[in-house]
Amino acid sequence: MTVSIGPVEFLLLGFEGNRFNGAIAPALGELVGNGLIRLLDVAVVIKDADGHAAILEMQELPEDVADAIRSLTGESRGLMSEADLLEVADNLEPETTVAALLVEHIWASRFSDAVRAAGGELLVAERIPGDLVDQARAGLAAAAQLAGDN
Repeated sequence: MTVSIGPVEFLLLGFEGNRFNGAIAPALGELVGNGLIRLLDVAVVIKDADGHAAILEMQELPEDVADAIRSLTGESRGLMSEADLLEVADNLEPETTVAALLVEHIWASRFSDAVRAAGGELLVAERIPGDLVDQARAGLAAAAQLAGDN
């Protein structure tokens, strides 16, 4: 039996002013440690003030940042191609750094297996930004308050 892989999501985390320092590693580590996600690949792309972009290799990162990334990804790196990362770089503003992540949603893999075992299939999966959900909830709360006032 083959092992199912969960949905894989490509995330770009932007840091203006080239302020990426690896401080996100503990939060990612918690997600990995709790078995919710697996980091399949991580890359850092930087664009300087003159608009020159570079894909930073592990040895070019500060040692603590590189160590944190290695601890989260193990040897599972290299899935994002240089061409993919250069395309990311082309769209960056000067003085910006991005951390590009390929994240497997392990929790969804287990759930997907259960759905298939029950004879079902995933029909739609769509991400809704949290700020839109917050706005909708605030609107509902305001409407409920108005209805209660009448």
